[in-house]
Amino acid sequence: MSHSSPHSTDPATGTRAEDFLPINGTDFIEFYVGDAVQAAYFYQSAFGFQRKAYKGLETGSRECTSILLEQGKIRFLLTSAQEPDSYVAEHVRLHGDGVRDIALWVDDAVYSFNETVARGATAVSEPEVLQDENGKIVRASIATYGDTIHTFVQRNEYSGAFMPGYVSQSNSRWAPEDTGLQYIDHCVGNVYVGEMDKYAAFYADVMGFRNLLSFDDKDISTEYSALMSKVMANGNDRIKFPINEPATGRKKSQIEEYLDFYRGQGCQHVAMATNNIIETVTELRSRGVNFLTVPSSYYDALTDRVGEIDEELTALGELGILVDRDDEGYLLQIFTKPVQTRPTMFYEIIQRKGAKSFGKGNFQALFESIEREQALRGNL
Repeated sequence: MSHSSPHSTDPATGTRAEDFLPINGTDFIEFYVGDAVQAAYFYQSAFGFQRKAYKGLETGSRECTSILLEQGKIRFLLTSAQEPDSYVAEHVRLHGDGVRDIALWVDDAVYSFNETVARGATAVSEPEVLQDENGKIVRASIATYGDTIHTFVQRNEYSGAFMPGYVSQSNSRWAPEDTGLQYIDHCVGNVYVGEMDKYAAFYADVMGFRNLLSFDDKDISTEYSALMSKVMANGNDRIKFPINEPATGRKKSQIEEYLDFYRGQGCQHVAMATNNIIETVTELRSRGVNFLTVPSSYYDALTDRVGEIDEELTALGELGILVDRDDEGYLLQIFTKPVQTRPTMFYEIIQRKGAKSFGKGNFQALFESIEREQALRGNL
């Protein structure tokens, strides 16, 4: 295994010719949850994920149970505690169900760990090799905002279901159809006031990301509340991490509500891409997934704002799907309500038709929709 740097520097200009931290994509997202079995049933029945692998008492794992779900290129790992005094149990007690690990697929986990730690990352787990009859996995972890971590996963020498310690598992008797979800588009982090620039700098300095877009409180605000955001992206744009912080407003913003109920900084939402948002959202709604709604007046001037689109406005209006355009095309997006008891994490369903942006033109309508929900919860 080579641990030499995969980037080369042009001696004439001193500029970096390549990304020093190549990332192939999101490997998996791990959620710490109260009950992995029941959470898995929700993601299978509501979102169309399939069970792929399992680790628990039956496989010799005494501390926690983990269930791997897949759909398209998306892998969700649901982990719950067997022991009440374990770290997993404490994480769930403090935060409720939430994202612990946004794991990144790399060609060289040892190099990725060493390079990021050398640049200032806090080490969580030193590199380790896991082996079984299907080969080996190399993994190592660093910290980011709150109790969230990034695990570098190297799996080029592994052919098993997920990783050593897991057994392959599928629900042959009951396997709901998928809903057309393809891959992770982006993961959004919520951080405290004054911390956005710090974490944007972390992704830039430690992981070699660049600032793709920035939004301030003039871009994202309503009569009552506001937020600021910086979108950080890696070299090949396969990993995009918007970082949000609350901005001063007359009332409590959605970011503050999240931070209060999550008891800290964490992942606010995961955006999952589809190739046909109308079909996907129609199916998700039929399975009981609840989405935010916008007033019908949003659609009255939609074509004036975004121009001609392929989809029928009637279908978009009935489902509550939002549309925005940038210089490279347009996108369609919609947001679920929170998917657990606390008003913390939710999902975005997105279809990109050329657009590389994040729906800036929808921020006002979206924020007002979220505030209506906050008001119902007594948290605005």
